[in-house]
Amino acid sequence: MSDNRTFSPVQTDQAPAAIGTYSQAVSTQAIKTTYLSGQIPLDPVTMEMVSDQFSDQAHQVFKNLAAVATAAGGSLAECVKLTIYLVDLGQFAQVNEVMSQYFSEPYPARAAIEVSALPKGAQIEIDAIMASAG
Repeated sequence: MSDNRTFSPVQTDQAPAAIGTYSQAVSTQAIKTTYLSGQIPLDPVTMEMVSDQFSDQAHQVFKNLAAVATAAGGSLAECVKLTIYLVDLGQFAQVNEVMSQYFSEPYPARAAIEVSALPKGAQIEIDAIMASAG
């Protein structure tokens, strides 16, 4: 993982502490902001769902996000905000476990939302905002 971060975490004890792999807020002085569209767990070669297993799907989503970040000239380490859409919010702990393999502190700001359905029957979708020096 690259550590060319252009952001700093914001933390206050006047609001609930982060209870996972995210920061309460993230502040950036970055010049370039890139908005990464939602990624679902499709294999980029076959364009088929990578697996029916939630963990496999979560890993593939982070791999897909990393590929888009790289194509935009950055990395996951420069993501300042994630929005995670889950068909089952009961998978939240597993998301934290998988996410910890792709991010290190300071974590990006994050929201996790349960939705009734996602494209192609995916169990997870994630979009991101990446900030970099240029």
